[in-house]
Amino acid sequence: MTTSDIKIAPSILAADFANFGAEIEAVEAQGADWIHVDVMDGHFVPNITFGPETCKAIRPHIKTVMDVHLMISPVDAYIEAFADAGADVITAHVEAGPHIHRTLQAIRGAGAKAGLALNPGTDLDSVDYLLDMVDLVCIMTVNPGFGGQKFIHSQVEKVRKLRAMIGDRPIHIEIDGGVTPETAPLVVEAGADVLVAGSAVFKGGSVGNPAPYGDNIRAIRQAADLR
Repeated sequence: MTTSDIKIAPSILAADFANFGAEIEAVEAQGADWIHVDVMDGHFVPNITFGPETCKAIRPHIKTVMDVHLMISPVDAYIEAFADAGADVITAHVEAGPHIHRTLQAIRGAGAKAGLALNPGTDLDSVDYLLDMVDLVCIMTVNPGFGGQKFIHSQVEKVRKLRAMIGDRPIHIEIDGGVTPETAPLVVEAGADVLVAGSAVFKGGSVGNPAPYGDNIRAIRQAADLR
């Protein structure tokens, strides 16, 4: 896998909340491949962030891919709203409702690509019979709910096992949590190809000084280059 295969998806959870449109435009201009939107409800995870209206407001500023990660429960009632807000990818957690199969059907039925998220303690057995229904599997390498947490190294082996399970299916493996130039090569070597990074991308920069965003993205991408 080379750097051209790796997607870097900055999480706007680490951006300036008062300046989302300009932050998104700046980070895309500096090399972001996707924009990751962490939606939290204060129930499924211990934090509250954004809803469909925020996604709708920032959609015109996103020229790449809007990757919406729903850390909410119940989830099914909100899928259509996020799809209507412009989400290209909608990811739900295995535990977010009683029938994840139906949830994935609903995401695709709403016109978005379907993602399935696994918490650090979620076993891969829960994925086995769902792989033909997903476009992306998100491995959480921190416990969901807050940015800036420490990478959980046990998840690297989970990525490796998942890649073997996926085989030749066209499914992305996304890593969310603690991605840095130090951890990126570990998960890419194991088979990941989408890296969500918050503070590791946005640190040191601003809308007025976006060059550090590019430096940070390049550092992650170059570290992940396994040629």
